[in-house]
Amino acid sequence: MEQIRTFVAIELDDSIKAGLTELQKRLKAEAPPGAVRWVRPDGIHLTLKFLGNVPASRIEEITRAIAGACRGFGPLSLSVGGLGCFPNSRRPRVLWVGVEEPTGALAKLQQAIEEALAGLGFPPEKRSFHPHLTLGRTQRRVSSGDVRRLGQLVEETEIGHLGRMEAKAVSLMRSDLKPTGAVYTRLAAIKLEGRESVS
Repeated sequence: MEQIRTFVAIELDDSIKAGLTELQKRLKAEAPPGAVRWVRPDGIHLTLKFLGNVPASRIEEITRAIAGACRGFGPLSLSVGGLGCFPNSRRPRVLWVGVEEPTGALAKLQQAIEEALAGLGFPPEKRSFHPHLTLGRTQRRVSSGDVRRLGQLVEETEIGHLGRMEAKAVSLMRSDLKPTGAVYTRLAAIKLEGRESVS
């Protein structure tokens, strides 16, 4: 049976992707050569839930569960800016840009999706939700000096506010891992229309 590597995400506007492209150029120029595996800007998205490999036959019920979780949520205004890394700047493994949504609706939406999918047997994420856009990951065989330099670069780089976008849909995405990097395909898009369902 076909297994599809899937995740739930909000896709980004072209203007935000353009800002991330410029930021990556700046960081690449300063980062130790070969220290980071950069994510292609057209593949950057705001992940809400990673599902891993699921049978193709379950895509429909997963889509229905996400649609149920999205009911009652309208478009979200997202603000993108601020550079950081996980787990911290002493051991930077993932370089990211932050995403803010001041009303708390994004966190509630993510929680609703988490709960809906837990009902289908997908274990809830133990770590708290920290909305971010992954720019790149530190390569495995990087010297401790390069890791230190990378952490300093993140701490010293002021990027300010990269832009704002309105998220109007949640997407169920397919991820195919290729030697050149992951290729993403949208399997379904659930609009955030803000209408309460009539019972």
